Amino acid sequence: MSVHLLLSAGRGPQECAWALARLLRRLEADATRQDLETHRVQTVPGDRSGTYQSVLVQISGAGAEAFAASWTGTLCWQAPSPYRTKTSRKNWYVIAQPCQVDAPRTTFAEADVDIVACRTGGPGGQHRNKASTAVRATHRPSGIVVVVDTERQFSLNRRIAMQLLRQRLEHGDEMAGRAVTTARWRIHDELVRGNPTRIERPEMSKQDQRRHTQP
Repeated sequence: MSVHLLLSAGRGPQECAWALARLLRRLEADATRQDLETHRVQTVPGDRSGTYQSVLVQISGAGAEAFAASWTGTLCWQAPSPYRTKTSRKNWYVIAQPCQVDAPRTTFAEADVDIVACRTGGPGGQHRNKASTAVRATHRPSGIVVVVDTERQFSLNRRIAMQLLRQRLEHGDEMAGRAVTTARWRIHDELVRGNPTRIERPEMSKQDQRRHTQP
């Protein structure tokens, strides 16, 4: 099982890119504890060193889908800004959403095509009307149908029909690929600040923990 999760700082301030880097490390550590593997497929760096505007992570292993779901939504890194000491804001938001990376490609095989000889009317002479030289080709997996009657020979029309089917399948794959890319980029604009599904904070040092527990 493998899932792709896109983390994005959206259009937030530079602290959000800083928060994304820390949330990413927290996510990777959490995945390791659950015997899952992570791989940074694509990273877009932020304006400052060590920060990320967006990261595409592949999560693999048993339970990857449930793990990704636990990290899906608006994530909040709760800590003071490392860049603006005078600001009181401590909540920095990041969006995380599962996404499709590649659209499946259609494998074309002539065995998947049903060829039927047919007659067509119209210009072309008496021979075309009497002989079944036209071709009706149906690609069964996709349901695409083409009819070719431009040539007087059945074999030529069949060859053209095959070429048209290939072209239409390739065009369909290109359109599907563009749709996947568009959907992935839309995630960057879906960040909703507030009401996070998950809040993470820096780990306290042992000294801070002792101070926190003292009466």
